[in-house]
Amino acid sequence: MPIINRIADFHDEMTAWRRDLHAHPETAFEEFRTSGIVAAKLEEWGIAVHRGLGGTGVVGTLKAGSASGAERVIALRADMDALNMREENDFPHASTVPGKMHGCGHDGHTTMLLGAARYLAETRNFDGTVHFIFQPAEEGKGGAQKMVEDGLFDLFPAKGVYGMHNWPEMPSGSIAVRTGPIMAAADQFDITVRGNGAHGAMPHHGIDPVVVASHIVTALQSLVSRNTDPLRSAVVSVTQIHGGSTYNVIPSDVTLSGTVRTFELAVQDQVEAGLNRIATATAEAFGALAEVDYRRNYPATVNTAEETSFAGRVAAEVVGEAGVIYDPAPSMGAEDFAFMLNERPGSYVWIGQAGGPSACMVHNPRYDFNDEILPIGASYWAKLVETALPRAA
Repeated sequence: MPIINRIADFHDEMTAWRRDLHAHPETAFEEFRTSGIVAAKLEEWGIAVHRGLGGTGVVGTLKAGSASGAERVIALRADMDALNMREENDFPHASTVPGKMHGCGHDGHTTMLLGAARYLAETRNFDGTVHFIFQPAEEGKGGAQKMVEDGLFDLFPAKGVYGMHNWPEMPSGSIAVRTGPIMAAADQFDITVRGNGAHGAMPHHGIDPVVVASHIVTALQSLVSRNTDPLRSAVVSVTQIHGGSTYNVIPSDVTLSGTVRTFELAVQDQVEAGLNRIATATAEAFGALAEVDYRRNYPATVNTAEETSFAGRVAAEVVGEAGVIYDPAPSMGAEDFAFMLNERPGSYVWIGQAGGPSACMVHNPRYDFNDEILPIGASYWAKLVETALPRAA
């Protein structure tokens, strides 16, 4: 596997960086220590640093050669935040912060991009400009959207933007590329069903919102099974039901909450309209009232064709043609890198990491990033820059 030799030389250092970040997790918009470490290392390597976009975001800019103009600028993005969850690992670099954990591998993402930045700063074997984007708050808080709103691509214009996420279900030494949707849009909804409270022994004196809510939950299942084209994808999940406070009182209201996942805007529009229709009409049929709060959070992560083809060619240089997984099934998980892809063409890839000491899926309390793939990811980033911005012969 043609990992860049110089990057392999500091594999142990990258492992130490990654484990330090893992031991000190910081969640959305609180990545003060993490962003400080990132900024200090970039500055140490002679990379210009801008801080503050998205609150705790960091952008490092490195120029080499004499080329200029938007056609000679590329942006690479890594996320920095951890999750609000308790870690159940007992290795030496386990979380030292109760209730917070790097359960999704963003510590590894940050480290791989730092490794590439160090190598590119040392060698400068490219002609143009690269922006290293270290983003806060990917886990449900929209840090990418915040960076974009703060002027990310106005201050740091780029021809294309690229992202990467570890994927424990893929073998180590593999990279997956897919044109079109690779991660789903993620919407949230709350449905408040307002009835009329009554004594549990005398339900005829009220309008029972528990019964109404139950019918709504059942009816919502038809949004996918009977309203969505079977060849197109959607998931509607009611994940919370809240109502009532004691055994013998029918409550006045009940709240249902959940998520909707889709890949296509037309399907997203259809499901949202259907959810509103089913909730309000079902409640009305029982003499109750339903108030729907539907929120579109992360859009679908959609890779552009040219940039994804390019990413696949670069991946093959690093992991070999046999190591590239083309057109994997997309995931119903969501990723706020979508906000950056809505602004610039680009590609988001998955890097395999199966077989590590903590071989489980992300968001598991036993998860840990596989340090063996750090040089692979860093080499992919470095090759992406050197290939996109080649020096003149």
